[in-house]
Amino acid sequence: MKFAIVIPDGCADEPQDSLGGRTPLQAARIPNMDRIAHQGITGLANNVPEALTPASDVATLSLFGYDPLRYYTGRAPLEAAALGIRLGPHDWAVRCNLVTITDDVMRDFSGGHVSIPDGRAYMKSVAERLGGGPLEFYPGVSYRNLLVYRASADAPAPFASGTRTQAPHDIPDRPIADYLPHGPGSELLRRLMQESRAIFTDHATNRARRARGEPPVTQIWLWGQGQAPDLPRFEDVYGKRGAIITAVDLLRGVAAFLGWCRVDVATATGYLDTDYAAKGRAGVAALANADLVCVHVEATDEASHEGRGDEKVRALEEIDRHIVGPLLDALPQYGAWRILVSPDHPTPLRTRSHGRGFVPWAIAGSGIAASGQTYDEPSAASGRHRFDRGHELMRFFLGPISGGA
Repeated sequence: MKFAIVIPDGCADEPQDSLGGRTPLQAARIPNMDRIAHQGITGLANNVPEALTPASDVATLSLFGYDPLRYYTGRAPLEAAALGIRLGPHDWAVRCNLVTITDDVMRDFSGGHVSIPDGRAYMKSVAERLGGGPLEFYPGVSYRNLLVYRASADAPAPFASGTRTQAPHDIPDRPIADYLPHGPGSELLRRLMQESRAIFTDHATNRARRARGEPPVTQIWLWGQGQAPDLPRFEDVYGKRGAIITAVDLLRGVAAFLGWCRVDVATATGYLDTDYAAKGRAGVAALANADLVCVHVEATDEASHEGRGDEKVRALEEIDRHIVGPLLDALPQYGAWRILVSPDHPTPLRTRSHGRGFVPWAIAGSGIAASGQTYDEPSAASGRHRFDRGHELMRFFLGPISGGA
């Protein structure tokens, strides 16, 4: 049997006045997602345990069938795996955003969504000025980069489970004072963040960006620290060979730990301008060699972080047209098949940050009776399938299913 998963990241939301009292899922024209719900079943899943911070790292582990209370160690180690950075048993990885902060207010968690070449230029300067000794800085994709603290049993890192940091995308237009690192090792993180400001004050890349009317990067923001997790391979747990199409290092890193094949799409950006059609074509092609193909799209989440309901609706429509539709057409060619559509977590336009709570999912395919539903939050809430522990949805999706709404 062939399986496909489509993740419109953060698409779950609340009714919006700007959308006539509808959620983005209700407002969007998504005939293919609705076809999955109509021909299959819908329900809810809670991918973020109460004890953990609502974010894609925790929620994605749940969605892929791994209990984050057991396996989650931090976001940055997952991204390190995507970059091919090996962490030793005592090493720590820390996410390093390029951000724009003015008057000590977080104005842009992405530094204006810097290009990859600009991001590499910034990180080269950061590594030259702040790196050395145990500190290693690595460029990633756009504003998403890494710091690795190399340590040993004799020279341990200063961090611990009590180290607390804040994702910058969850504090839009807020003063940063209440969100700075605290706990073990926080003095180091704060010092590096503060010292990075001088690097960017008159940086050549900032001069070029200002000349183009683009916002400057003002500093680095350190968060998401952790050590390498011990994740069993997906094939060993679920007996399926996986492949993933995503532009986000976090998802690539999770896939690396799970033993999934990574299919890169050169024109996928992880933003609103991503190449939806190319990602859809890559997903269809990957079905030939994988048992399970996952296509992840970040655009819906980015639209929420920017508070742009119209763009969130547009992104959903692009995902439906260029990714869900082609997969639905291709899957039956392989005989028995199933498809799952689900976000990882809610990202409400109201808060512009990741949220807790249940997300709607829809499953259709072989062995599933039709429910006649549409794909949106109210319809999913009326379904009879609800997973308080979101990681249990994966085994349900892969296993025998008896239908019904």
